[in-house]
Amino acid sequence: MTPNILRIATRKSALALWQAEHVAAELRAAHPGLTVELVPMTTRGDEIQDKPLANIGGKGLFLKELEMAMQEGHAELAVHSLKDVPVVLEPGFTLPAILPRADAADAFISNDYADLKALPLGARVGTSSLRRQALLRAVRPDLTLLDLRGNVGTRLSKLDAGHYEAILLACAGLERLGLSARIRGRLSAPDWLPAPGQAAIAIEARSDQPAVLELLAALDDADTRLTVNAERAMNRALGGSCTVPVGAWCVVTEHGLHLSGMVGDVSSGRLLHAEASSGSDQAEALGQQVAEALLAQGAAEFLRH
Repeated sequence: MTPNILRIATRKSALALWQAEHVAAELRAAHPGLTVELVPMTTRGDEIQDKPLANIGGKGLFLKELEMAMQEGHAELAVHSLKDVPVVLEPGFTLPAILPRADAADAFISNDYADLKALPLGARVGTSSLRRQALLRAVRPDLTLLDLRGNVGTRLSKLDAGHYEAILLACAGLERLGLSARIRGRLSAPDWLPAPGQAAIAIEARSDQPAVLELLAALDDADTRLTVNAERAMNRALGGSCTVPVGAWCVVTEHGLHLSGMVGDVSSGRLLHAEASSGSDQAEALGQQVAEALLAQGAAEFLRH
């Protein structure tokens, strides 16, 4: 039986609530008469703000409570930034919809400096992403890289309080919150690869609820799913999580798909790159191929850190 109400489990941060509201509006538009409600929750990842994510279990900490809410029947779906979703889901869960991707670039944000080149020697740059740290180390080994946790507003206020000369965030999150004016510059592919799945919103649901899955599938964007599947397949083949510096960028071409991948070393700034193309029906194999090319260059050494 088709449900007439859907409840969305979501984190309470401004960005998470924006994304959940966006999905709710899209669902109401796709299914007139459907009631969609938000169930805001605090996750363990939100509660622990004084330690790097990589040291406390990774981005999966943002999903656990939301998945429990679905298991216990308090919500039918959860909305996530896809880059925060582990490459292997917990048993019993699936991603029935991935929405059209927004701007996947990273944002350079500073109150005093126009870009990375303009930063003074030893400038303090805040980011909690090991991928961003490795990329920064490659182009500016002199910089002082400092951890930066918290929601978007908290991170911007730490910059404004003078704790950093610059910080890096995702362009998509800033744009969704109406904060694009804070973006001084875009760091984008092919020179600067985003996290796998960056800027895509994913809907997670229980795999044993076909009527719910059918409603949610109306929001799935075919091209975005193809490209992020290749990126996530590469990350999965590398054993990737938020504890390793991995970047990936896949685009749809007239011949199929083209995937660029990167593995970096935070301490040295050494970057390994690989790329390949395939037909549109080979996204998983393409991800595997690029991962194998990176491993052949010695990526395993970086991934063990």
